[in-house]
Amino acid sequence: MYETLFKTFEQLIVLSNEERQIITEIFKPFDMKKGEYFSEMGKPNKRVGFLVEGLVYYYVLKGDHEAITDFTKEGEFVSEYHTFINQTKSTQCIKAIENCKFLIMDYSAIQRLYNEIKEGNKFGRMILEQRFGIVVNQLLSLYMHTPVERYLFFVKNYPDLVQRVPQYLIAAFIGVKPQSLSRIRKRIIHTD
Repeated sequence: MYETLFKTFEQLIVLSNEERQIITEIFKPFDMKKGEYFSEMGKPNKRVGFLVEGLVYYYVLKGDHEAITDFTKEGEFVSEYHTFINQTKSTQCIKAIENCKFLIMDYSAIQRLYNEIKEGNKFGRMILEQRFGIVVNQLLSLYMHTPVERYLFFVKNYPDLVQRVPQYLIAAFIGVKPQSLSRIRKRIIHTD
């Protein structure tokens, strides 16, 4: 379970055996079933997780429907980072699409990671920089691209998720109704 986490760390920093041991003490296994919440809007955000297995989505309520803001799959970190770091209430929900296995840590554990792992601060900063880039690209896409372009972007950049994510969630992610997504997909098939 920890090997995937170690590989993720070691893509960005070098870990000693002692630091690997610290990581196994900091990150605790946590399982979640499909449909359960990792984080709920309006409730304190007390954890960050590394997704070992499974898939989650982030959303906010917009009127009577979910506006999907992101998806996270295995090998990636899960949290609403700004509320976790500031120890405030979540501004969105994070919900399991599939059964999930996490390695999680709380706020005091992340402080330990920053203090006891030689390049822990660097690792944390690089993960946040990656997330920031993803969020900015998604935000720009909402303002600059048509729904067809957003769907094509999703298919190109998340090909493994096209079959794993229910169509109604993909529709909500690109900002259309499920019926509109069906029309978009038919149009794309007929133009190929």
